[in-house]
Amino acid sequence: MNSRMRVPVLIVTAFWAYVSASAILYAKSVQDLLGALHAADFLAPWKAQALQHALLYPVLLGCAWVSRRIGWQPFARRFALQTLLGLAFAGIAVPCLALADAITGNLAAAPHVPVSSVGQAIAVEAPALLSSVMRFLLSYAFAMALVTGFELYRKLRDSEMHSASLARELATARLATLRMQLSPHSLFNLLHTIHGQIEWDPEAARALVIRFGDFLRRLLKASEREFWRLAEEIEFARLYLELQQKRFADRLTVSVREEEASAAVWVPSLILQPLVENAVVHGLAGHHGPVSVSVAAVSAGGVLTLRVSNTMSGNGRRAADGIGLKNVRDRLEIHFGAAASVRAAPGASGEWVGEIRLPRLPDVRVPSVS
Repeated sequence: MNSRMRVPVLIVTAFWAYVSASAILYAKSVQDLLGALHAADFLAPWKAQALQHALLYPVLLGCAWVSRRIGWQPFARRFALQTLLGLAFAGIAVPCLALADAITGNLAAAPHVPVSSVGQAIAVEAPALLSSVMRFLLSYAFAMALVTGFELYRKLRDSEMHSASLARELATARLATLRMQLSPHSLFNLLHTIHGQIEWDPEAARALVIRFGDFLRRLLKASEREFWRLAEEIEFARLYLELQQKRFADRLTVSVREEEASAAVWVPSLILQPLVENAVVHGLAGHHGPVSVSVAAVSAGGVLTLRVSNTMSGNGRRAADGIGLKNVRDRLEIHFGAAASVRAAPGASGEWVGEIRLPRLPDVRVPSVS
C-alpha cells in the first residue's frame, strides 16, 4: 500500500469500526428491550447490521480514494461532486441491508406492513429510506472530514518542514558567506610582502611562504566547519598577526594570550578575524608611530569574552563600524540571538577595543543553524 494512503485507510477503518460497533450495539440493545416486552422486530438484527457495515466498508474505502482524487478546488464544482459521491454511498446502504437480511435469513421473518397501493408503499418506505440516507450521509461526511483534516495537517507539516529546511539552507549559505569575508586586499598585501623579501632575504621569504601556506590551510579548514575550538581560532589570529608583523616589522608588535582552561571551548570559526583585521588596518592608519595589537580570551560565569585591542593615532578618532563588525554581529545573531554581543569603542587606556561576548561552549554539542 502506498505510504500516503496508509494513514487515511487506517483513519477510515477506525472510524467505520466505531460506527459499525455503535450501530450494532444500538440495534441489539433495542431488540433485546423489545423482546423483553414481547414486541415485534422493528430493527434489523445485529447480525444483519454487522454484515451491512461489512459490505459498506470497501465501498467507503473506494469513495475515500475517489474523494481524495477529486479534491476540493475549485470549491464550488468539487463540492457538488463530493456531495454526489456521499449521496451515492448513503443510497446503497438500504440495498446492502436488504442483502444482509437475505444472507442472514432474516428477510422472511421481517414484519411486513400491508399496503393497498404503490403510493401507500412509497409513503410507508420513504421515511425509513430517507432516514437511512441521512444517517449514512452524516457518517460518510464525518469520515471524509477526518481524512481531509489529516491531509491538510500533513500538507501543513510538509510545508513547514520544507520552509524550515530552506531557512536552514539559507542560514548556512549566509553563514558561509559571512565566514569567508576575509579581506582580499589582506591576502594580496601578504603575498606582496613575501614577494618583496624574495630577492634581499630568501630565507625569510621561504619561512613566510611556509607560514602563509599554514595560514591558507587553516582558512580552508575554517571554511568547512562552522565551529572549531578556541585554540584553533587563536592560532589562526596569531598566524595572521605574525604575517602582518613581518610586513610591518618596525611598527607592529603583537600580544596573544588565552586562558588554558578556555582553549578547549568552541567558538564560531573566524569570528575574531574581522576584529583582528580592523585592529591592524585602523591601528596603522593615520600615523607612522608604533602600534601594539593585543588578543585575549577570558571566560567567567558561563560567558566567554574575546577581546582585541590596538593603540590608536594621536587624534583618537576611528571610522564608524564597517562590514567587519556587521559581519560579526550577524553571525552572532544567527547562532546565539540576544545571548551574544559585540562592541567596539575606545578603552580606558586610550586604545581601541573590540569585544565579543558569547556563551561558553565546553563541548562539541554546539548550537545548530536555525
